[in-house]
Amino acid sequence: MQTKPLTAILAALATTLAGPALAHHSFAAEFDANAPIELTGTVTKVDWANPHTYFYIDVTNAKGDVQNWALEMGSPNGLMRRGWTRDSMKIGDVVTVTGWRAKDGTTKGNARSVVLSTGRKLFAGSSQESGDGK
Repeated sequence: MQTKPLTAILAALATTLAGPALAHHSFAAEFDANAPIELTGTVTKVDWANPHTYFYIDVTNAKGDVQNWALEMGSPNGLMRRGWTRDSMKIGDVVTVTGWRAKDGTTKGNARSVVLSTGRKLFAGSSQESGDGK
């Protein structure tokens, strides 16, 4: 049957092409270690997924405009080792984040720590902490 070799080739090709899209990136490739940020905002979304957990907050800037920031943290397993659970941060919570801004100047950052609405401070598993960005 001719379809089995074709299916195997297509599956191998799809796996090969998908790998780089999911690959871990270095801190220095995307974030600026010389551009620290501290943001306080309301959580709008949490994506608890590999290879990085992301959360999104609405932040009111100096002009009074609301900006939605995407903030990267470590992997779910790394976060759990630091005391996080899937319920640590919920939509509607007000949090304060320290970290670094994206090199492209967008409203994206790499979180170093998060002060939760309960007052508890948790570290975010930043790739900068591991020396990855140096």
